[in-house]
Amino acid sequence: MISLEQAKQLVGMLEEGQQHEADLLVKDILEKTSNPMFQEIGTLTRDLHESIKHFSVDDRMSAIANDEIPDARDRLQYVIDKTEGAANRTMDAVDRCMPIADNLHEGLLQVRPQWNELMHGRIELNEFKALCHRIDTLLGEVEGDSSELRGQLTEILMAQDFQDLTGQIIRKVITLVDEVEGRLVDILTAFGGSQLEESAVNSTKATDPEGPILNAEEREDAVSSQDEVDDLLSSLGF
Repeated sequence: MISLEQAKQLVGMLEEGQQHEADLLVKDILEKTSNPMFQEIGTLTRDLHESIKHFSVDDRMSAIANDEIPDARDRLQYVIDKTEGAANRTMDAVDRCMPIADNLHEGLLQVRPQWNELMHGRIELNEFKALCHRIDTLLGEVEGDSSELRGQLTEILMAQDFQDLTGQIIRKVITLVDEVEGRLVDILTAFGGSQLEESAVNSTKATDPEGPILNAEEREDAVSSQDEVDDLLSSLGF
């Protein structure tokens, strides 16, 4: 901001034809008034530049982007294929079990009336003989059906063997996603430092840019939970 004294001095120089001196005065005024702004911009530019350099040469980020993320995509596709295959095997086995269960239920319904008569002592001899034949036939059917049911239940059990392997794969992918999220949070923290540290910007004390936050678990000013990540993203306008 130009002062009244400087304005009077500038007007006097112009009136006396001292153009060169007036230009020098204006330049001096602009440099003094603009210096804090340029200093702040320069500091922020250096901070961003160093942060970009840091992440561009980060071998771990390169490995994640070029190797681990494609590998994780393949692993998740493997999980999908295994899960789909197990689901199909299970549904096929259940479909084969349903007619067996229906036949057993139907056979029991046919025997039950005469069996009830027998239990109450109201059955004739010829009906008793017919009941014995029906029970014998039912037992033969149950024997064969029970073996088939055992086989199908074993098939259902074997179809679930994918869970242990796919569970390990999913846990590894979750670990990778957590690491990527942490590194992205570091980038946002570095690039959004001026917004997150508004009080520091308003202070006249000079501060050195920290860049990405490392060892977040040992620091109180680093995000360490999903809620804190949400707060950080909200504070940055995302």
